Amino acid sequence: MTLERIQKILSNAGVASRREAEELMLAGRVAVNGQVVTTLGSRADPEVDEITVDGVPVNLGRYRYFALNKPRGIVTTTSDEQGRDTVLDLVPIGDVQLHPVGRLDMDSEGLLIITNDGHLTNLLTHPRYEIEKEYLVGIDRQLSETDIRRIVRGVESEGERLRATSARIAMPPTSESDDGEPEAPAWVLITLREGKNREIRRMMEALGREVRLLRRIRIGPLHLGDLRTGSFRELTETEVQALYAAAKQRAEQEAAKTTPAAPLSGPKGKAGKAQPKSGAAPRTAPAKPPQGQRASERRIGTADKPGANASGSRSRVSPPQGPTALRRGASSKPGAAPQSKGTGRRAAGAGRSAARRKRRT
Repeated sequence: MTLERIQKILSNAGVASRREAEELMLAGRVAVNGQVVTTLGSRADPEVDEITVDGVPVNLGRYRYFALNKPRGIVTTTSDEQGRDTVLDLVPIGDVQLHPVGRLDMDSEGLLIITNDGHLTNLLTHPRYEIEKEYLVGIDRQLSETDIRRIVRGVESEGERLRATSARIAMPPTSESDDGEPEAPAWVLITLREGKNREIRRMMEALGREVRLLRRIRIGPLHLGDLRTGSFRELTETEVQALYAAAKQRAEQEAAKTTPAAPLSGPKGKAGKAQPKSGAAPRTAPAKPPQGQRASERRIGTADKPGANASGSRSRVSPPQGPTALRRGASSKPGAAPQSKGTGRRAAGAGRSAARRKRRT
């Protein structure tokens, strides 16, 4: 049992678009097995449940798929206000509500898919999936190699950049006009993915060429083949599956483009620096010096050098040696041990005290 959203079922059955189907549900016009359904998230099984709109059962038969070789002068639409013939007039198969997949200009001809499968229609026409469509184009003058490169690189038309996926010179088609001559002196094969309005005709106009014939010969994996102008045939199950597969492949390719690439370096820490590689020797912090040793002593290392103050005095560094190191109170006699500034001051004070005691006595 396959449950689907009811608005999707109605859309695929050709009753209405999904947005219109939602409005029908909110208005209380849709029922499933006799029960009115107004919740938009409701689901049903199209193969088992009976779904009605305004009390009329929805045709949930097998989807139908047709390939039509559209002739020139026929409008690609389901109905026309001006009363012109439409493509649906060329596929008279009864009460099945069909619709064309995409568009072909009234002056263009070739392959057109007719179906009642709304899901496939969306896959084949949505710009996101970019299904390839190939056209055989007859023009009044041959294109140069520079023109071919411009078509692929892109040409400007009406403030819009038009670009083909590929383009190459082609041989004339096997079918001929009434006078026995091809309808155009030069031919080119052009493949598109975007399908903008009158895109090929605008390209040729930008290159100074006139389009004599524009025939679509391929939609994704489906080819026009030898289907005669104005004729149609029903697609095989294999062809339908191939169309679905082509759209799915394009969707996966587009999803891969938007997926962020993995970082080239390894994982990073909080500070944004790369962590050490696996197997690398870890960095070790320097050993801490013994407690009680002053920072200046640790930096200079006086405790390990000759001449360091080993008596526990508060001298931060060992006195420098040589004549430039003489300080007030230090002896200048050869061989005299250098004295610190504090030691000289204490000795001078002791001498003055002794002199005062001698005068008192």
